[in-house]
Amino acid sequence: MSSQLSFELPVIDRDTTKKLVEAALEKYRIYLLTQSLDNQPKVTQSFSIVPPTNTNKFRSSTEDAAIRNADYDRERSEYIKRIFTAVNRLNYWERAIIIRRYMLEDDVYDYELYNEMGMSERKYYRIKAKAFYKLAFALGIESYENKDVTGA
Repeated sequence: MSSQLSFELPVIDRDTTKKLVEAALEKYRIYLLTQSLDNQPKVTQSFSIVPPTNTNKFRSSTEDAAIRNADYDRERSEYIKRIFTAVNRLNYWERAIIIRRYMLEDDVYDYELYNEMGMSERKYYRIKAKAFYKLAFALGIESYENKDVTGA
């Protein structure tokens, strides 16, 4: 009984984790608003001296564009659902801050938001930081200071 099982939890890199969560929320906002124009099919005719081949591979730009659009739409839908699910797991105030600050179309500054919500600046930033950590863990994008630390 003299030896005791001990382990050290890895230390979270606060700045990197915050940047990763903000990037994920910005990607969410962009996915809600845009679809890339380069995924549109070409409508101009093109000629080639390479003879056609009889394989099962798609050669039509319209078919290629349709496949890219379907893949993009599926990826976008899955990402939006993943972020939405993670945010809905937060408590009321954390969820309110994240949704109002990062998930609506209008850009809102932090000082506008904590004044609108009727809370002190310190409380606002404390709740926001907790929400970021919870989101980082829920999304699996947390960053650690020492990359060599393993859970085993």
